[in-house]
Amino acid sequence: MTRSFQDIARRVIRTEIGALEQLEQGLDGDFDRAVELLLNATGRVIVSGMGKSGHIGRKIAATFASTGTPAHFVHPAEASHGDLGMMAQGDVALVLSNSGETPELADLVAYTRRFSIPLIGVASRPGSTLLKRSDVALVLPRADEACGTGIVPSSSTTMTLALGDALAIALMTHRRFTPENFREFHPGGKLGARLSKVRDLMHTGDALPLVDEDTPMGETLIEITRKGFGVAGVRDANGNLAGIITDGDLRRKMDGLLTHRAAEVMTPNPTTIAPGALAEEAVAIMNQRRITCLFAVEPGTAEAQGLLHIHDCLRAGLG
Repeated sequence: MTRSFQDIARRVIRTEIGALEQLEQGLDGDFDRAVELLLNATGRVIVSGMGKSGHIGRKIAATFASTGTPAHFVHPAEASHGDLGMMAQGDVALVLSNSGETPELADLVAYTRRFSIPLIGVASRPGSTLLKRSDVALVLPRADEACGTGIVPSSSTTMTLALGDALAIALMTHRRFTPENFREFHPGGKLGARLSKVRDLMHTGDALPLVDEDTPMGETLIEITRKGFGVAGVRDANGNLAGIITDGDLRRKMDGLLTHRAAEVMTPNPTTIAPGALAEEAVAIMNQRRITCLFAVEPGTAEAQGLLHIHDCLRAGLG
């Protein structure tokens, strides 16, 4: 029985792969025209669709919005009851309908025509009402639905989703949308953590455990205890980070520890990281070197700008 279920699954996947291949092969100048319309929009991309197309449309709108193209989804039924006011000149409408004849879209399509809002239609029937009234018509191939009966939206919704991703990524590539830009829209969750910079998580200012090279070790221990990171950075006469004192350094100098000064106990030239580096990179360094802290030092300088502790990274969802 399990093998039969797997056979069904493989057939579904093969069918949808075939549909995607047809979609790829059918791309033409209309796709370029659609991208140009979206690039030239001074407002937002208004995505709409009914039923399964609506679910796909919500995801496409979210992908646009998170990759530098302002967008939101308007439900066609709600549009007929006031939400048409969410559309304005300067916007571009991206309307999805497999048949191209979805009746609930009529008012929204008419509104775009009345107020000269560019309309990109996505449907599988070139002669459908939606595509005939669109400024740019993106035609989905007439691929078999994966259910085998032609009644369950599957291949068609997969193609629509892929087409939306293709539009969004074409736009973000043209705009040179970077991972740093992406993080601005994804501050939360695992993805936001992976894109966090050291400067986003590091401790700065009075929180830094810092002593001078000639600081007696009694005072140095007080600084380590007060700041609570288990380490202290040691500054030279110019205020630059010359070394670090860790628990291991204290144990190695335990005999007569309080007779020493910080410079005599520290490990010189400690491992550091740039504030602009990814926090994920800092975690990798700490794991590799089996340390719990990294001082952040701006490239080209030697002054400690901050301190990143492994616990800060773990709280942010890294590690």
